[in-house]
Amino acid sequence: MSASRGERPAETGTVAAAAATVPEVPVALLALRGRVDAIDTQLLGLLNERARIAGEIGHLKGTGPVYRPDREAQVLDRLAAANPGPLPSGSLRQIFIEVMGACRAIEAPLAVAYLGPAGTYSEEAVVRQFGTLVERRACATFDEVFREVEAGSAHYGVVPVENSTEGAVGRTLDLLLATPLAVTGELLLPIHHCLMVGPGSAGAGDEAVQVVYSHSQSLGQCARWLARHLPGARLVPVVSNAEAARLAVAEPGAAAIAGRAAAERYGLQVLHENIEDEPQNTTRFLVIGREEVAASGRDKVSLVLAAKNQPGAVHALLEPLATNGVSMTRFESRPARTGRWEYMFFVDLEGHPSQPHVARALAEIEARATFVKRLGAYPAARG
Repeated sequence: MSASRGERPAETGTVAAAAATVPEVPVALLALRGRVDAIDTQLLGLLNERARIAGEIGHLKGTGPVYRPDREAQVLDRLAAANPGPLPSGSLRQIFIEVMGACRAIEAPLAVAYLGPAGTYSEEAVVRQFGTLVERRACATFDEVFREVEAGSAHYGVVPVENSTEGAVGRTLDLLLATPLAVTGELLLPIHHCLMVGPGSAGAGDEAVQVVYSHSQSLGQCARWLARHLPGARLVPVVSNAEAARLAVAEPGAAAIAGRAAAERYGLQVLHENIEDEPQNTTRFLVIGREEVAASGRDKVSLVLAAKNQPGAVHALLEPLATNGVSMTRFESRPARTGRWEYMFFVDLEGHPSQPHVARALAEIEARATFVKRLGAYPAARG
């Protein structure tokens, strides 16, 4: 009993010593934290008020579309123009995409199809465009993405259409030509590739890599790096970068090229980051849906055209753009399926058909073309 009584002062002294080492919080810091707490409370009330008003708007719209890309683009443009900082405009944009996504989710959740499995750049593009609260539906192929939206199983789809290093995504162009769907939006996603290996190859280094899995576009975007660092490795194209990551997990001596999100999702070790040959490597994605989109103030129109097979036909086809002051941002030729040495031309224009000069140019082009299909008018990529 006496020993127990003797231990108590030591315990008390230790606790007192530990308490003495905890620094006091400065009064100025406490005051600033109090201001942050007050602002957070204000934000909480304002966000819920915004959600209530968005619900009233949804009730007035009735059966109209929940997602209005033109309206959301206008909101983001207005906020970017009014932003005094220090929040960067890119961060502000993503915050408000999440806010608008949360309000949409209360009204009616959206389902968006993309090329899966989970962890692809296509999934990242979905989050960038719609926020994290949409239902993300991974598809095995581009064809399945289009089918999901055409059947109404998904409200929208997100598909890559071109890369700044490797050019057009041919299958997307073919499906755009065949589908009754419309392009309703676009976004530009910077692409930064990582070389990653599974647990069985972790710590072994580059010399242990015998095979590299990735999508064919990604292999092309890293071709020079692979030739310099892994000249003996076998390069195997697969349906997606996330699929490459899944394969590399289970195969010793295998590596994958994918984004860091895939490494985190599938438990791979990143050996090298930013292995793309071009630092500004960017992929343009299109959003496909079933509704036409009103003008947002900064828009694009996408078309597919065919011209007569005669000298000067393509020049004559595009001449109305110059005469009506319409800028062309993209011109891509692709072999037609109707005969040898015949081509379809995929064209992107600045503006919206509701603008008189754009409407005139489109009417004149359609009068001269042997084939024309409007793929859609939509807000141009922001940020």
